[in-house]
Amino acid sequence: MTDCCAAPGLMPLHEGLEKLVTETPVVTESESVALEDCLDRVLSDDIISPVNVPSHDNSAMDGYAFQFSDLKHHSILPLAGQSLAGHPYQGTMPSGHCIRIMTGASIPEGTDTVIMQEQTEPSDQGITFTKKPSKPGNNVRRAGEDIAEGCQVFRKGHVIKAQDIGLLASLGVAKVPVVRKIKVALFSTGDELKLPGETLGHGDIYDSNRFAVSAMLKRLGTEVIDLGKIRDDRSAIREAFLEADQRADAVITSGGVSVGDADFVKDILNEIGHTSFWKLAIKPGKPFAFGKLPNSVFFGLPGNPVSATVTFQQLAAPALHHMMGAKRPPAIELPATCCTPLKKQPGRLEFQRGILSTNERGEAEVVTTGSQGSGILRSMSMANCYIVLPASQGNVEAGETVKVQMFDKPLM
Repeated sequence: MTDCCAAPGLMPLHEGLEKLVTETPVVTESESVALEDCLDRVLSDDIISPVNVPSHDNSAMDGYAFQFSDLKHHSILPLAGQSLAGHPYQGTMPSGHCIRIMTGASIPEGTDTVIMQEQTEPSDQGITFTKKPSKPGNNVRRAGEDIAEGCQVFRKGHVIKAQDIGLLASLGVAKVPVVRKIKVALFSTGDELKLPGETLGHGDIYDSNRFAVSAMLKRLGTEVIDLGKIRDDRSAIREAFLEADQRADAVITSGGVSVGDADFVKDILNEIGHTSFWKLAIKPGKPFAFGKLPNSVFFGLPGNPVSATVTFQQLAAPALHHMMGAKRPPAIELPATCCTPLKKQPGRLEFQRGILSTNERGEAEVVTTGSQGSGILRSMSMANCYIVLPASQGNVEAGETVKVQMFDKPLM
């Protein structure tokens, strides 16, 4: 049996994504932000190292620095002084001597090797080496061996991670050139929607999609303009779209993009811009809308909560990355043994929610979160991955190998 919703003419996911990226403009405005404020921002220019890292030859160990050739003529090297991090040895090193040195301290002029203190025996006569190094340069970190002055550290489009901030700090970079934050306007429509904390009437539901999408947008590093809940009124919805278009680079709504939806969204969008409504060959998330408004682009997510999340991650998020000029790596995918049977009808690419773990042998295993209905948001909350089943796939038996796609941490 084939998927009853997999009618001919459904657009493959990769084709929809290609259209999105091609038709989404890239923001070119940039700004300079303080190092401590650049987490998750997108570089608007290459970062070239202004210094060597490390800036000087230094010791990788607590021990003793000496000239390697001196060991050919001396069995004990008298101690001439010490070199500490931030307090280097001053003066000229006497021939045939050694220097007490600590990790990170400058290598004194006239020395080329460091031996760890555990391989020495101090005495009144000097330092005896219980194990001699095999070659000069042991335990010496050379200036620029990590990063050389003038080399490219990060490329334009790189998304700055926490560890990158430490690296930039090690270069002495205080201000970072980044793409300005893109602005995304978000609102909900529907008289049945209530805010958390309000009392539900008969037929009402809580507005979960706007809160979930807003959170994912913030994890992307966008500036979210939350216009709230708009009542089911043509003029109110039209004003919301006009305001969103004036204030934002992108506009996102959920619901109102399915065939037969009894609302004004599609008519208003086509009045003020050009919008394409697609039927995607994926499950969940078949209905999706994308278009151009006078000053922004529009993403219309399905109304079911899981469908909204899936289409945001698989379509809207990559398009927004493109708009930022971000060069993000593709989602992590890997094979895993499916430990529970899965129901699927051939016809559409499916993103079933799963829980990935490793067994006692270190092998990847995945289980389903249970019911996969597009309205069961708990299936997203429990999951840490998608079980990606190709369109041609039917039911999966326990023990079969499947492909899993890890949730992207910046989104989830």
